[in-house]
Amino acid sequence: MSERRAHPAPKNSGSKGTRKSVWRRALTPPSGPSGAPAPAERPPASESAEPPSIVQAALYRDGVRVSSPATLADTFRELREQPSGMAWIGLARPPESELLSLAEEFDLHPLSVEDAMEAHQRPKLERYGDTLFVVLRAARYLDAPEEVDFGELHVFVGPDFVITVRHGAAPDLSAVRHRMEQTPELLKLGPEAVLYAILDAVVDGYAPVVSGVQNDIDEIETEVFRGDPEVSRRIYELSREMVEFQRATRPLVSMLHALMAGFTKYGTDEELQRYLRDVADHVTHTSERVDGFRQALADILTVNATLVTQEQNAEMRALAEAGFEQNEEIKKISSWAAILFAPTLVGTIYGMNFDHMPELGWRFGYPFAIGLMGIVCVSLYVIFKRRDWL
Repeated sequence: MSERRAHPAPKNSGSKGTRKSVWRRALTPPSGPSGAPAPAERPPASESAEPPSIVQAALYRDGVRVSSPATLADTFRELREQPSGMAWIGLARPPESELLSLAEEFDLHPLSVEDAMEAHQRPKLERYGDTLFVVLRAARYLDAPEEVDFGELHVFVGPDFVITVRHGAAPDLSAVRHRMEQTPELLKLGPEAVLYAILDAVVDGYAPVVSGVQNDIDEIETEVFRGDPEVSRRIYELSREMVEFQRATRPLVSMLHALMAGFTKYGTDEELQRYLRDVADHVTHTSERVDGFRQALADILTVNATLVTQEQNAEMRALAEAGFEQNEEIKKISSWAAILFAPTLVGTIYGMNFDHMPELGWRFGYPFAIGLMGIVCVSLYVIFKRRDWL
């Protein structure tokens, strides 16, 4: 990249004055059928309409902003005119044509460009020659729905440029840019300083998420012991968010250790080394907290399942007791019904109007009928009492 900046003028007729690596040739359209060079990939700035994906583009020299180009074409042109400058380009969900234009201008590797186009990448750090490609997963806590929203950020870091490609609302890089511009002594350290500032902003953005999740877990614990029927769904949804959070934070630990391992090889400034170590400490702490959240949610889910089972058992026990009491009442009613049925049966038999019934003319017929009723009733009462029906 330094060679391209050192020779802004064309080297020979028909060339753009920029070196083309094998990767740039891979992104360059083939020549026409006659062998003539293909038309330029992008028209001049006056003829092109830049998509609204450019959040902000700026050129810096010695830590101070010297220009704010409105289009990518202007940014490329002014950067060629200022060999000692640094470009910081911020994009949000850019179209494919815009990324290909950046890839051609800054010799970006096709694999990294493809990742930036497709998004949905895991956090990673890859080096292609003198260009670093970093994928970060930012997070923010939404208070109203009480959920975690994840964004994706792709960062290309070269000798004289930083390109950020944002997919999602987080993180807010305008605050990072403002903070860096307020500390020119740090910004003049170059693109590496911008990368560390972005890493610091992403990691600092995890702190409100950790605090919000901790509050959610405290509320869930209260709901579990209160017997809220919707708590199981909330535990499951928060557990899924913690899986995503873990995927965002855990790879950062190894990424930052890889950057720290290259301090000596790439001559990283001492101040930047301190910043990176601080960021690594915060990432490690956040990763440990997220691991603890997952374990806590698993334990809460187990406790909730136990409480639900106990509640179900208590309900079944109550139903069984109610059934037993109902059965006892039925026994009593059935017993008294049988006792009362005996005299009714005797009285019904002797109440029949037949002429030839031996007991009708018997002197002791009535006392006999009354005695028979009493004997049957007493016998049934004794039987039911012995069987605990009464």
